Amino acid sequence: MKQLILGGARSGKSSLAEQLATEIGAASDQSRPHRVIYLATSDPQYNDGEMRARITHHRDQRPCEWPTVEEPIQLGQALRNASANADCILVDCLTLWLTNLLMADEQVFETERQALFDALAALDTPIIMVSNEVGLGVVPMGELSRRYVDEAGRLHQAIAKVCERVVFTAAGLPLVMKGPAL
Repeated sequence: MKQLILGGARSGKSSLAEQLATEIGAASDQSRPHRVIYLATSDPQYNDGEMRARITHHRDQRPCEWPTVEEPIQLGQALRNASANADCILVDCLTLWLTNLLMADEQVFETERQALFDALAALDTPIIMVSNEVGLGVVPMGELSRRYVDEAGRLHQAIAKVCERVVFTAAGLPLVMKGPAL
């Protein structure tokens, strides 16, 4: 199953995604350890002290036996690579990845966005993707900010189409928008 978990900052979306990844393992073959691969999309070149603290918080929250793959640009290829060894892949987060693509040139943006969609279509491994819903507020000032909100909305719509479950989180509470109940 492919799942998209949306929400605002500190909405509980990452905790929910981690819980769902753990539950996939509980339902799988118990004769071997469950293997969740965590794909982190933050690009260290853009990290300040506050962002490093967020990353540390996320690391501390998830099980230490989950290997982390850091891939800020080539998410589609990272999904393909991880699928060979994973029972579940958790991607956190799509909006950080989108930021990295927008900071690259237009060709990288188009190529890597398509590579993500191609990988999602090709893979059977359960994938849980976390992303920030940023389109609920006012239209931002500034061309790059508006493009970011627009591209995030387009990305979420395209990802939601290929996911069996889409969940919106607010105040730590999940609202299933598409697919089976939690």
